[in-house]
Amino acid sequence: MRERAKQQMPMVLLTLLSIIQALALELLWAHIRAEPMLLSFTGESLLAWLQIIVTLMGIILIWLLYSSVTMRFTWTPTPGDSVIPFGIGLLEFTLIASLGLDYLPVWFVLLAMLFAVMPATLQSILRRARLEQENSSYFAAIPPATLRDFFPAMLIVLLLAALGLILQLSGDQYLFALISLLIAAAAHAYQMYLSSVRWKKAMLLQ
Repeated sequence: MRERAKQQMPMVLLTLLSIIQALALELLWAHIRAEPMLLSFTGESLLAWLQIIVTLMGIILIWLLYSSVTMRFTWTPTPGDSVIPFGIGLLEFTLIASLGLDYLPVWFVLLAMLFAVMPATLQSILRRARLEQENSSYFAAIPPATLRDFFPAMLIVLLLAALGLILQLSGDQYLFALISLLIAAAAHAYQMYLSSVRWKKAMLLQ
């Protein structure tokens, strides 16, 4: 039963997550179609499109991180492995529901929560994957993660939450909002780059 669970859980997780991501994309597309303002050429529409792009980057990043881990490693699953994707989905759906400049501070806080949940979830999987003999060739040269290894992720979470707080207090609707969204986009791009590097390392492509 243990071996069967180890073999089937990655595919179960990918199937579950693919359904959740498809629903998130459908909600995002529905938001785009329902906002006529997006078809205008104004500073407000620019911010709105940038917020949508960052949200899409977040959906893609979650898929990249989960699919990368499930295709590279085997581990002994727990019931939480099947439950956490629903929590991630709820955060994604709430993030999409918060699209719009009026809810930008809340949107940033939700984005920070996603950035906090994902590393914790993946670290839980990787900690159990390290115990499996099938993954020993990868983990042999990599020491266990320490608190220091999570400092970049913690910094991104705090930065995103701080940006949301500043936007709420300042009431800024353009310049600082634009800078904040560009920072959020850069954070997503950086995480995508790290995911690519880790994938290439695992596949012996670099």
